[in-house]
Amino acid sequence: MRPRASLRTAVVWDVLEDALDRQVKAVGRESLDVLDTGGGSGNFAVPVARLGHRVTVVDPSPNALFALERRAAEAGVAERVRGVQGDAHGLFDVVGRGEYDAVLCHGVLEYVDDPAEGLRNLVGALRETGTLSLLAAGLGGAVVARALAGHFTEARHALTDPSGRWGDGDPVPRRFGVEQLTGYVEDCGMRIGAVHGVRVFADLVPGVLVDTEPGALDALLQLEAAAAELPAFHAVATQLHVLGQKSAEQPG
Repeated sequence: MRPRASLRTAVVWDVLEDALDRQVKAVGRESLDVLDTGGGSGNFAVPVARLGHRVTVVDPSPNALFALERRAAEAGVAERVRGVQGDAHGLFDVVGRGEYDAVLCHGVLEYVDDPAEGLRNLVGALRETGTLSLLAAGLGGAVVARALAGHFTEARHALTDPSGRWGDGDPVPRRFGVEQLTGYVEDCGMRIGAVHGVRVFADLVPGVLVDTEPGALDALLQLEAAAAELPAFHAVATQLHVLGQKSAEQPG
């Protein structure tokens, strides 16, 4: 039986694994150098390392980096995972420019002071050809979730707030629409490879239904995968995933 946590990562992981495979073919090497910013305890870094790639995780939390080290050791990939303390704005204090084949930026732009500048730094860490995996909170998903919970004033506030927040108690500092995210990526000189809606339905379906109905989790995962690439559902996704591609002839 699949763990319920797979609802949060399945679509992104499938897209990322395919993108890394394509990057391997593009560079002609079996192993890539991957930078995971804000990678925390290694939810993506460790599986990427299991594929044979070398992963550098940059995270501001010492506790998260300690958990990463333990998790990598337990998975048998400690030699391919390196954790360093830092953040997107001070990225080049801890890693070099132009040293990576792929950069993961998952759940980071919501928290940085200047998302455009932070993303420019991340793209600057890529080699002449490279892949960016960008995952960030979606505005529409938060509006729908607050409305379905009966918090209509908060839903309207999120809809009109410049940062997409539903109120002072909102734990997420910033949310994005598709055009805003893709605009950031294109402004860095990258080509948009794909856009996916993540957790379109998962956060709206009662947990008891998924946990008790036979086959419900697998069916929901298949539904999420089917809806992920359809633009009509991007506007109501809890998260948005953008793949950016940098090539030698592009600026940035």
